[in-house]
Formats: sequence, C-alpha cells, structure tokens
Amino acid sequence: MEASGVTVSDACKTTYEEIKKDKKHRYVIFYIKDERQIDVEVIGARDEEYDAFLQNLQAGGAGECRYGLYDFEYMHQCQGTSESSKKQKLFLMSWCPDTAKVKKKMLYSSSFDALKKSLVGVQKYIQATDLSEASQEAVEEKLRATDRQ
Repeated sequence: MEASGVTVSDACKTTYEEIKKDKKHRYVIFYIKDERQIDVEVIGARDEEYDAFLQNLQAGGAGECRYGLYDFEYMHQCQGTSESSKKQKLFLMSWCPDTAKVKKKMLYSSSFDALKKSLVGVQKYIQATDLSEASQEAVEEKLRATDRQ
C-alpha cells in the first residue's frame, strides 16, 4: 500500500513480465480503477507503432491521466565505430495533462511509486504533461542520454 492507498493488480505485473521477458507485446496502458487499484487498460501488439501508444495514452480524454509502459527500440552507434546496434529500453510514463483535474493528478502522481516498485527493471521513468514531452523524439532523447557514449 502506498501513501495514496492504491495497489497494483497482478495483471499489471504479468503483462509487464510478458513484455520484458517474452517480448509478447509492445506496450501496455495502465489506469487507476475506482481510485483503488492500478490495472491494465490496453495492451499493444508487438508490431504497433509509437503513435498508437500515444493515442491510447490519451484515449480517456483531456481530463484523464494514465500510465504507459513501452518497449522502445532504436539504433545506437558506438563512438569511434561505424557499427550501430539495436537498443531496447523499457520506459514507464506517467501521463498527466495540465487539463486533468487536480485531484486526479494528485492520485496519479502519488501512486506512481507503487507502480515503479512493482515493475522491476524499467530503465527510465518519464513524466509527461503534454505531447511535446511524450513525443517519440523527446522520449528517444531521454533514453539516449542514458547510453554510454
């Protein structure tokens, strides 16, 4: 139990493992159900693009917050070599648009830690309040910043 009293459902942990270990899905969207439990809302197929992730993240409307976990792939070029390797990083995003109600934003921000603790092995946490922070470019920049040069 976290400060907000919100728990994390087993489905969240199971789906996370399916993405992390088995590479079964590309992403998952989580929401807080009845202000009590974080649960799975949408699971994205492995071949879905980042745009679909963003659409599902915002599907609740301008007044809603969500969490999203995405298995992000990009090419990384090691310095001093012409070789590039494919990198995969899991990130967990807290999506709380400025247009969401204060109470909702507080619930989602106070419950983010509960989700972080449950999903072990996420490489990056991102808090986004608008599309410029949630865009593929912004996310890739944040993930690349964690690469060894």
